[in-house]
Amino acid sequence: MQRALFSRSALLAQQTAKNALLLQRLDRSMSSVTIPPPACMLRPLEAPLRYLFGPGPSNVPPRILAVGAKPIIGHMHQEMFEIMNDIKRGIQYAFQTENNMTISMSGSGHAAMECAVFNVVEPGESVLVAINGIWGERVAEIAERMGANVHRMVKTPGGYFSNKEIEQAIAKHKPVLFFLTHGESSAGLCHPVDGIGDICRKHNCLFLVDTVASLGAAPIFMDKQNIDILYTGSQKALNAPPGTAPISFNDRACHKMFNRKTKPVSYLLDMTHLSNYWGCDGKPARAYHHTGPVSGFFALRESLSILAEKGLEESWKKHKEVAGYLYRGLEDLGVKLFIPERELRLPSVTTIAIPDGYDWRELLAYIMKHHHMEMTGGLGPSIGMVMRIGLMGYNCEKTNADMALNALADALKNCKKSKA
Repeated sequence: MQRALFSRSALLAQQTAKNALLLQRLDRSMSSVTIPPPACMLRPLEAPLRYLFGPGPSNVPPRILAVGAKPIIGHMHQEMFEIMNDIKRGIQYAFQTENNMTISMSGSGHAAMECAVFNVVEPGESVLVAINGIWGERVAEIAERMGANVHRMVKTPGGYFSNKEIEQAIAKHKPVLFFLTHGESSAGLCHPVDGIGDICRKHNCLFLVDTVASLGAAPIFMDKQNIDILYTGSQKALNAPPGTAPISFNDRACHKMFNRKTKPVSYLLDMTHLSNYWGCDGKPARAYHHTGPVSGFFALRESLSILAEKGLEESWKKHKEVAGYLYRGLEDLGVKLFIPERELRLPSVTTIAIPDGYDWRELLAYIMKHHHMEMTGGLGPSIGMVMRIGLMGYNCEKTNADMALNALADALKNCKKSKA
C-alpha cells in the first residue's frame, strides 16, 4: 500500500514537471521578448581596488562611501532641501564667497563649465579664452557651439599669462566674459589669479575661473579676488564620487544672466530654473526642474563637511607639503619636473617630463600591472609631453608619495628604453 502511494506520488511529480516545462515553452513561444538577457548582467559587478594617483578621480574615503549608501529620499522632500542648503553653505566656505547664487550642478565639471558659458553669454557676443592646456580649449569650443565670437590667447602647456597680456587682449576684443583655468591639470600649472578680476571689472567683463583640479589644494578667494563665476568638480581634492559640480555666480554675473535677450541654449542648465530648485531666487516654494542625484548630493555634502572640519588653510598646507615631498623624491630619481617654477606648480597634480628614452605608455602600463596604481600621460595638447601624478584630498599623504615613487622607480628599472 505504501509502495503504491510512493509510486503514484512519483508519477504525479513527473507529470507536474512535464506540465511546467510545457507551460514554460508555451510562454516563450508567446513572448514578445526576442533578445535574451545578456550573460554579463547575470554576473555580479566587480570593481578592482586600485590606487588612483592620477589627475582624478581620486580614491574616496570610507566615510563618504558610507553616506552614498544611505536610503534614498525624494529629490523634492524637505529633508533634501535642507541637505542642499548645507551643500550651498559648504561651497560658500570652500570658494570663500558670500554669493547667494551658489549651487551644485547635477553632472561633472563639464556641466558647470557649460552652465557658466550658456547662462552669461548670448550668440554673437565676444568671449576671450586663455588656453594653456585642454580646459581652455574645451571652453572655447563650448562658447563657439552656442554662437559666441571666441577669441583665443594661446600658450604651450605649462605657459602662463601676465596680467599685462590679459589686459591688452581684453582691451582689444572687448569680451563679455574672460575665462582662465586656475588649476590646469593637463600641464600641472597653478595659474596666478591676483589682479585679473580687477582688470575685468575695469573693462566691464565677467571673470570665469575653473578650479576643478585646484579647489581644496591651492588657495582661491572668490570674493577677495573679484572672481565673478567660479566652478569646480567633486572628484578631485573634494574626494566625492564624480557627478556633482559646485558653481557660484556673484551679483555682476547674475545681472548679466537674468537680463538676457534670449533664453540659454540648454533647458537643463538654465539658471532661471536651477536657482529656484536650489532656493536661491527668493521665491517661497521650489518647483520641480529635474531629478537631482540624491546619493551624489549626500556624498558631496559629506566631502564638504570633511573639508570644513579640516579647514581650508590646513588642506592647502598639507597639499603643499606632500607635493614638496614628492618633488624631492622625483628629483632623487633623476626625473625632470615639467613646470620649472616651483610656485606655479599645481599641488594636487604633479607633471614630469617623460624620461628620456622611455615609452610613457609602457611605463604607465607597467605601473598599473605590477602596482595596481593609476598614473596618467598628458591630455589634449600635453599628450606626449608629460606624465601626471595626482595626490589630492584623501590620497594626499607622504606614504602615498612613497608608493608612487617606488612604483615609478620600479618601472624605470624594468621597462626597456625605446630610444637610444
